[in-house]
Amino acid sequence: MTRRRGGPSDGGLQGAGAPHGGMDATTAPHRIPPEMPQYGEANHIFELMQNMLEQLLIHQPKDPILFMISHLQRDNNNVPKIVILGPPASGKTTIAMWLCKHLNSNLLTVENLIARELSSLAAGARRHYQDVTKVPSTLLVRLIQERVSEEDCIRRGWILDGIPETREQALMIQTLGITPRHVIVLSSPDTVLIERNLGKRIDPQTGEIYHTTFDWPPEAEIQNRLVVPEGISELETARKLLEYHRNIIRILPAYPKILKVISADQPCMDVFYQALTYAQTSHRSNAPFTPRVLLCGPVGSGRRLQAALLAQKYGLVNVHCGQLLKEAVADKSKVGELIQPYFQKKMAVPDSIIMKVLDQRLSQQDSVQKGWVLHGFPRDLDQAHMLHSLGHQPSRVFFLNVPLDSIIERLTLRRMDPVTGERYHLMYKPPPTVEIQARLLQHPRDTKEQVKLKMDLFYRHSSDLEEFYRQAIAINGDQDPYTVFEYIESGIINPLPRKVP
Repeated sequence: MTRRRGGPSDGGLQGAGAPHGGMDATTAPHRIPPEMPQYGEANHIFELMQNMLEQLLIHQPKDPILFMISHLQRDNNNVPKIVILGPPASGKTTIAMWLCKHLNSNLLTVENLIARELSSLAAGARRHYQDVTKVPSTLLVRLIQERVSEEDCIRRGWILDGIPETREQALMIQTLGITPRHVIVLSSPDTVLIERNLGKRIDPQTGEIYHTTFDWPPEAEIQNRLVVPEGISELETARKLLEYHRNIIRILPAYPKILKVISADQPCMDVFYQALTYAQTSHRSNAPFTPRVLLCGPVGSGRRLQAALLAQKYGLVNVHCGQLLKEAVADKSKVGELIQPYFQKKMAVPDSIIMKVLDQRLSQQDSVQKGWVLHGFPRDLDQAHMLHSLGHQPSRVFFLNVPLDSIIERLTLRRMDPVTGERYHLMYKPPPTVEIQARLLQHPRDTKEQVKLKMDLFYRHSSDLEEFYRQAIAINGDQDPYTVFEYIESGIINPLPRKVP
């Protein structure tokens, strides 16, 4: 009935019509109101139930009902849960601290975990650390479990800096049900890291890390109190790098679908913005998903072609507003009789009549079950409000942006052979003979004046539509149509990005 999000390699969205596992197709409800799947998708019901089930199985509370009520009241399904890993001198602590400030989250490091004063576990860890400058894995993981269960971590999430250090720790953390949503790994050549480490300096008051070459503080007061950290000699750094490489190749397989590797051999701010962008990205969901796609763009932007490609690949209902009106007239339906006079007089059909035709089509069972791709409507803000008021909200909106020069080139060079009906383009598909070229005709709507008029009309209302559809995705339509299709496909399959202030 619906399809699931997937990658282009598996066809993206699965075919429609198959009943869900265990459901008897003969007794399944066959008339599904459009509001039902829209409500489920808009409120992330599937993800909500899936997350609640995971938490029940992890914590196994004595009273599941009370636990579920408490879990729902927390409303913390989208708080940051991030692991940042990287070799010495890769800048992972700096990136972790910046992410922490930007996302208003909690930074968890080995140092601040063992420094906690009111924890008996931390006191035991400090004794171990003083003896062998290392905390046993079992103790470190228990410290993490204790910390992430505290109220501020529950409400604002957490960022683990440099933890897990080994595969053993990664598996122990997973066993306790502590699951990150994003794992970021910084990478850089060892030679760069060794050179970078030699210039590292630390502010003992704030813990901020500076560098003699790349990040020297302008304030003399801070400069004077900076100290050289221990263990940054070339030999010591090389030893740490060897240990890191030995462990990281065994840690990474524990996070196959949530891992992002970022080059640390670039300006720190660039690394930060790449890390932040990934941390704000939602992963693909297994939730049933019925695409409702709206394609906006000026005449000649390729909406019709993209709609046909989507309909062909994913079985969506291709809804072209102009074509619907023509079909209504051809069928001699009651609403078609209302449209006919406007066609004869070459006048615009009133919005109320258009909405009647459109509402009928989008409410049909194939549109509800398979999903749809709409183009040619809405053209202004009033029409967008009317579409919304009837309950037909698109789940994805795309604006195909194409420069005026390209549109003019695409449309004004189109020609038709009146003898054969064959269509040509003087640049992209020229006629094969001089004889055919001599008899080609241009449609009146393809003149330069008409094209400019329609472009002006579209852009007069486009800013209002973009404001109305705030989560719309803008795509450069001035490229190969199959490249444009790939961008649209990606925008449908992947969740919309969360906008974190």
